[in-house]
Amino acid sequence: MSNRPRVLITRPGARGVHLSRALEALGAEVENLEVMRLEVLPESQGIRQAWLDFDLYHAVVVISPFAAECLTEGLDRYWPQLPLGPSFYAVGAGTAQVLHDRLGVRVHVPSASLENTSEALLQLPSLQRLEQRRVLLVAGEGGRTLLADSLAQRGARVDRVALYRRNLVTPDGIGALHLAEGNFSTLLVTSGEVLEHLAGWCTPVALNQPLIVSSQRLATLACTLGFLHPTVAQGATPAALAVAVADVCNLGGADHDDLEKG
Repeated sequence: MSNRPRVLITRPGARGVHLSRALEALGAEVENLEVMRLEVLPESQGIRQAWLDFDLYHAVVVISPFAAECLTEGLDRYWPQLPLGPSFYAVGAGTAQVLHDRLGVRVHVPSASLENTSEALLQLPSLQRLEQRRVLLVAGEGGRTLLADSLAQRGARVDRVALYRRNLVTPDGIGALHLAEGNFSTLLVTSGEVLEHLAGWCTPVALNQPLIVSSQRLATLACTLGFLHPTVAQGATPAALAVAVADVCNLGGADHDDLEKG
């Protein structure tokens, strides 16, 4: 039997692979719970119009790394050369990295001293006064309305485009068994939607196991859902989450530069 701490993660797609590698570099045994699948939505008239009008926006606010990937693919079809007009904003460092790598743009993100949240992004000085400004909000279907509502209250004309859908699925396989039995060292969640979904599958023993989340908002939600030991990581990047796992599981640190590449 392995003596390595077992970490259950819930991040879908390629980002889950990057996170797994960062945690395995620490010596953890990683199980990926597939509880959410991301589905790209067909291009609607509203999405198409946003791409055609892209050069007219003053700011483009991108919610997630997958939204950033969908955005870059859409722009590739309509703009062989990226227009210079819009300023780019991202809620988190992972989203900003996708935009920088794919588009080569400078991206505004929350201060390093703050969490990677919508609330932190809204503190940026350049988003305080937005009269007569057009803002494109790039996101998934559903989700919180805080950003759109706050930007509109500050005078912006906000167009929100949903480029993908989050589908919650029933956890199964060996990871689901470990979850039900509480047979893990820590559970790692970076989405409120996933956290609420998983709470319904957690037994009392699972709720008593360590939980790592990526913001204080999620920690507060976790407590209301019955999780007894939430720990807040310093963000949602693989590096930040790996540091939290190392602390909770008493693991030695891995090379920080290697973790950041994830």
